[in-house]
Amino acid sequence: MVDALVTDMEHQQQENVTTWQNQTGGAMIVVLPMSLGIISNTVALFILVNAYSLQRRRSKATFLLFATSLVITDFFGHVIPGALVLRLYLSGGASPEDSSDSMCQFLGGSMVFFGLCPLFMGCAMAAERCLGVTKPLLHSSLVTKTRTKVCLSVIWLAALSVALLPCFQLGSYTYQEPKTWCFINVLNDTMEVDVAFVVLFSGLGLTSLAVALVCNTISGLTLVLARIRRQPGSHHSARSHDIEMVVQLVGITVTSSICWSPLLILALMSVIHSSSKIAGENLAYYQTLMRIGVRLATWNQILDPWVYILLRRTVLRKIYLIVKCQAGLKDTMIGRWEKSLFPSLDQKEVNQV
Repeated sequence: MVDALVTDMEHQQQENVTTWQNQTGGAMIVVLPMSLGIISNTVALFILVNAYSLQRRRSKATFLLFATSLVITDFFGHVIPGALVLRLYLSGGASPEDSSDSMCQFLGGSMVFFGLCPLFMGCAMAAERCLGVTKPLLHSSLVTKTRTKVCLSVIWLAALSVALLPCFQLGSYTYQEPKTWCFINVLNDTMEVDVAFVVLFSGLGLTSLAVALVCNTISGLTLVLARIRRQPGSHHSARSHDIEMVVQLVGITVTSSICWSPLLILALMSVIHSSSKIAGENLAYYQTLMRIGVRLATWNQILDPWVYILLRRTVLRKIYLIVKCQAGLKDTMIGRWEKSLFPSLDQKEVNQV
């Protein structure tokens, strides 16, 4: 009898240790990316605010206003959902009986809102730059600071409207395995409204990525053609600013595509299979894919600030000078590219001499 009691106590202790290890490991998975995201967005926000206060070109100021709003949104997109997920991890997750509650509704809505906002903003930034590069006169007459703020308000309102649809019984949020996060119901007892909600969410996200990709491609090709047609010896400092902004937008679009496309596509696949009763056979497989997809999506909010930080002209100039010194580049086509992208570089070198 005593031996059995001791065995039960040891077994209970082992279970407690395992549970504590799982909670600690899960908390670290949340804390590390959240801390990195907060630091990244804070650094980028500091750089953007300084750049915006010193900027006099209206097109560049518009871009910086969009970029600042994107970084602020990414910052809160890390803090709010991250804090809720961390709380769930530390409490051991929701009980198996709970499919949804008020906290789950808020967490799911936050993930949809902070997921759509960066995609919408990236699309708007790409469209604005495409107009600025291809139709500069039209851009100068249409794009103002006030209209930019109105556009940002519309973006936030549109994302919020989509996130609040489950409040009107148009879709639902449920706890996702291992009961430590919430998202759109894509696997368990999905109904037609759930399928429509997922199609809307994924469709808006993928459409935003596609439009941004098309706009950035048009902007890039326009700048390349303008560079080819430019007369030797002429300088166009505005083009260097356009190149910098388009390069940053391409980086943001590529990052968003890599981070968000898997989750958007997986959500569609999961809800379609669930509604057709196919997912039940591979439920654990789809649950694992969804966890991987959402973790990959969170990295978008970490990488976005670094795209802007690392792809600025000042950073690219320093990288170019280091590469030039190491490789011993002289008069080459790269040298011509340097003069067009960094028109003030030669003068700075002369002043240093």
